[in-house]
Amino acid sequence: EAQDTAIAKYGIAGRVWEAAYAMMLYVRDSGAYEFDPRFEFGSESVAVELGAGTGAAGLALAAAHPHAYVALTDLSEVCPLLQTNARGYPGVSVRPLAWGCATHAQALRDELGLTPISHIICSDLVYFPELLAPLLRSLLHLTTPASPMASTQVVISYKTRSLSKETAFWSAFGLWFTFTPVLVRSTHSEDSRWERFGAGGDGDVFVFVAQRKPESFSWTVPEDDAALLEGVGARGTQERKGDDAFELLLLMNVDE
Repeated sequence: EAQDTAIAKYGIAGRVWEAAYAMMLYVRDSGAYEFDPRFEFGSESVAVELGAGTGAAGLALAAAHPHAYVALTDLSEVCPLLQTNARGYPGVSVRPLAWGCATHAQALRDELGLTPISHIICSDLVYFPELLAPLLRSLLHLTTPASPMASTQVVISYKTRSLSKETAFWSAFGLWFTFTPVLVRSTHSEDSRWERFGAGGDGDVFVFVAQRKPESFSWTVPEDDAALLEGVGARGTQERKGDDAFELLLLMNVDE
C-alpha cells in the first residue's frame, strides 16, 4: 500500500525495481552467500546512490553499516520521498542530483570536502535511452578523484529489458571503466558452485563492480551527449568507438 501511494505521487521513482533486490542482498552481505568480489565497506567509507528513488538500496547499505555516510540522490522533486524514508538513519543525507548536471555533482563534492567518495551505487538505472549519456556523465563527474590517491568503486545492479536500447550505455561505459560481474555461491553447502549473481529467474539481472580506468582521467569528456555515447574522447581520441566487454559477457557463460 505504501509503495502504491509512492508510485501514485512520484511515478517510477516510487517503485522498488527488480534489480534493487539483488543490490540490497549484495551490500548487506548477511553471510548466507559468498560473493566474489565481496562488498567491502568500512566505517570511514562514503557512498552515493544515484537515482535513489525510494532509497531502498542505499538504506539497506546504511542499515548494514550504521557508522558510515550514505548520500541518497535523485531529482529535487523526488527528494521529499527520500527524506521521509531516511528518517531514523543518522548517517544518511538526501541531496538533489540530476544526471549530467555538473553543478549538482560539484555541490556534493564540495560538501564532502577532501573526503573521497568510496562507493557509488546504481540500482536499475539503465533503461531510458535519453538518460544513458547523462547517467554516464554523472558517473564520470563523481569518480574524478579529489586527490590522486582516491579511488571510487561503482556498483551497478541491472536488469536487461531492451538490449537494443541499453547496449549503447555499456559500450560507452566500458571505454571509461573496467567492470566485472559479481559471482555468488551458497555458504550452506560445500558443493555449492560459483555462478553469476542474478542469473536465471524472470529475466537476467547483473551486478557489476567497476572502477575508472586510470588513464581516463587525462581524457576530455565531450559536452555533447551523443558524442559521449559514441565514444568520442575515450582513449584520448575524437574517433567514434565502443567497448565490447558487455556483449562478450552476454555471449559467454561466465559461471565458474
